[in-house]
Amino acid sequence: MKDMRLTESTVDASEIKIAAKGVDVFYGDTHAIKNVDVDILDRTVTAFIGPSGCGKSTFLRCLNRMNDTIPSCRVTGEITLDGEDIYDRRVDPVQLRAKVGMVFQKPNPFPKSIYENVAYGPRIHGMTRNKAELDEVVENSLRRAALWNEVKDRLSEPGTGLSGGQQQRLCIARAVATAPEVLLMDEPCSALDPIATAQVEELILELTENFSVVIVTHSMQQAARVSQKTAFFHLGNLVEYGETGQIFTNPKDPRTESYITGRIG
Repeated sequence: MKDMRLTESTVDASEIKIAAKGVDVFYGDTHAIKNVDVDILDRTVTAFIGPSGCGKSTFLRCLNRMNDTIPSCRVTGEITLDGEDIYDRRVDPVQLRAKVGMVFQKPNPFPKSIYENVAYGPRIHGMTRNKAELDEVVENSLRRAALWNEVKDRLSEPGTGLSGGQQQRLCIARAVATAPEVLLMDEPCSALDPIATAQVEELILELTENFSVVIVTHSMQQAARVSQKTAFFHLGNLVEYGETGQIFTNPKDPRTESYITGRIG
């Protein structure tokens, strides 16, 4: 069956933050991602949806070269950030991950204080010249993560002592502290209760004032609430990509419709 991907000819090249062309991913002999083309727009939330094992998290991990950490993984094709090939040998993956931050499924604060969790990235990347500047980055990052008022009087306490929702917002603060341009989120709410999920979703929408956000989610309701663009993956293929409202109400590909209506999943 031919993939019926939406081409968005009205998109200006200057709006494209990340462009993927002909991306394939192999784990040993397993072909996990098959010839994916997608443009991720600046200051937009893009949701990746699809059944378990369809490749959406694998593809997400290509965008900041996290798959480099898996010995059996091989990525081919081209992925550019602001027009520069992120897989070029001259690109330092550590510097790339400062630009393309990541928040994982389960909150994973470092076993350090709340302050040190946020200060770690700016410190190792040499982003501040003194303690006052570092203090400012920590406060601003915690404010962006809507956490400052809850923790400002206990910054020296361990981050692991926070509630699950607070830990996830701490991880978001840690990710934004390095002033990334893109924030990747791999099912960031799957371990959270409904109240904490609502707080993180509200935060995602606020973050697009400064960042492109790409979120992998199993929840179609969440994708509909937070994203402007949606990409549907199935069996390693990017089946369809377009405006979120259109994907959910008028999908072009029958496989997308089957997933949205619950016939496959």
